Amino acid sequence: MAFDGIFLHKIINTLNNELIGKKIDKVNQPEKDEIHLSIRNMKKVKLLISASSSYPRMHLTKQTKPNPIQAPMFCMVLRKYLLGAKIVNIKQYNTDRFLSIDFEVTDELGFNSIYTLYIEIMGRHSNISLVRSRDNKIVDCIKHISSDVNSVRILLPGFEYVMPPLSDKIDPFAENNNLENLLNSEITGDNFYSKNFNGVCKQFSKELFSLNNTDKFDTNCLETTKKVFSSINSNNDYYIFTNSNKSVIDFYCYDLKSLMYSNKIAFDNPNDLLDEFYSSKDKQDRLSSKSSDLHKLIKVNMDRCLKKKNILENELKDCEEKDDFRIKGELLTSYIYSLKEGMNEISLLNYYSEEESYLTIKLDPLKNPSENVQAYFKKYNKLKKTEEAAKEQLIINSSELEYLNSVLTSTNNAEEYTDLDEIRNELVVSGYIKFSKNKAKKESKAKPMHFISSDGIDIYVGKNNIQNDYLTLKFADKTDIWLHTKTIPGSHVIIKQSKVPDSTLLEAANLAAYYSKGKDSSKVEVDYTQVRNVKKPSGSKPGMVIYYTNNTIVIDPEEPKLEKAK
Repeated sequence: MAFDGIFLHKIINTLNNELIGKKIDKVNQPEKDEIHLSIRNMKKVKLLISASSSYPRMHLTKQTKPNPIQAPMFCMVLRKYLLGAKIVNIKQYNTDRFLSIDFEVTDELGFNSIYTLYIEIMGRHSNISLVRSRDNKIVDCIKHISSDVNSVRILLPGFEYVMPPLSDKIDPFAENNNLENLLNSEITGDNFYSKNFNGVCKQFSKELFSLNNTDKFDTNCLETTKKVFSSINSNNDYYIFTNSNKSVIDFYCYDLKSLMYSNKIAFDNPNDLLDEFYSSKDKQDRLSSKSSDLHKLIKVNMDRCLKKKNILENELKDCEEKDDFRIKGELLTSYIYSLKEGMNEISLLNYYSEEESYLTIKLDPLKNPSENVQAYFKKYNKLKKTEEAAKEQLIINSSELEYLNSVLTSTNNAEEYTDLDEIRNELVVSGYIKFSKNKAKKESKAKPMHFISSDGIDIYVGKNNIQNDYLTLKFADKTDIWLHTKTIPGSHVIIKQSKVPDSTLLEAANLAAYYSKGKDSSKVEVDYTQVRNVKKPSGSKPGMVIYYTNNTIVIDPEEPKLEKAK
């Protein structure tokens, strides 16, 4: 993630404008490595400071998290020393990911004291330390570092606070940063700028490298680099970059064209950007983590179905020779008078052949003529029954594979935790997951997506097969319009009206294509018909229906522009 020293520099500029002189109203610690400082007269905004190994950061947030029943010790210490304290200074050191916040607080005797919160945003080494300024003694840290871990910097209550070693790289925002000292330096790779400038992350270093694209840091590079840093310092442009699936990739205070993103979302405030980015990222990670076991279960069953399909197809291939056994049995029956005991084979005129050629038939010398005839008919009947059973099983297996594909599509399209819970319940009903009686609390049911078309008509989209069945078989009227992608797993879409304008029909078709397995494809075929023409076969799995007398629309799926109705 691009939370480097440069982005922190921009954050601190906004915090200095908004927080200096403000007082701390509440202190909470919702996570073991994250604290929230509520600011007086700023009810909807909190200062979030995280020492997470994965996502360390500091910014204003509007997000709320549940607090533990019993506050952690570090939270209690902060409450003791910082409640009612006034923020007097926020300082970043050398444009690095290291800063301090000074708090002025009145003690029990009425004297003003300064306490400093040192925040180190350094990956797995991130930490938050409360230090008493008058003697530089540590009051407490969110992560305790003993001499066994680091003999130079012991971060424990009562010890003197030692700052992390500051980098000797060039500070891009210092007045006298001596950029000219880099002139004629060899640019050995795209990490040149991150090696020589403080606060420059790898991705921004690649961006500067692509802008200059020379072997030496010449005067043109110098001017370009100065312009970029000046632009960042003066502008308030912030971007979240997303991929083709609309998943967030990265963020920065500069348009990172070298990132090769599919889309970017602009912000004019870094706090709003980080709030949006980390909430989206956290949601993506949690959804991915929660759906991983479902993906594994579906994949295992799909592999089983594919293996079974190959076995059945091989059996059908073997059964293709069944008619040979029947013909041989009938020929032996016709010429049974020519058969003698002890014969190994016999050549008979094949009257089934247009050329009326002779056919050599092998015989078992230990069997009499009648038994040899019966042996061929027995093989024929066995292969005939095997073929019938294989064809029947192939239909069932194909139906199951189609169903599992639809569940996988629903899992990939899940946007909320409740969506995954409903898919899990669906798999319980379908017998793929064992039913468990242990339910800690009653789960809230997710509702189908509800959109309103540009013509003001209600459109409903199922998130899973249970919802698909509900929309099509119970919710919709017989004259409502039903839509679904042709031969592709996807959501059932219902337009709650019988006579539909073309604009609404196209919007609904786009929803059907977007919430299907073909969302990233082009020229997706979407069938539509009245609900009266849609039937559910007896004993079929959830979401599986048949329909007739339909029309088809070909559409290129795109992200829906319609807002979801509340």
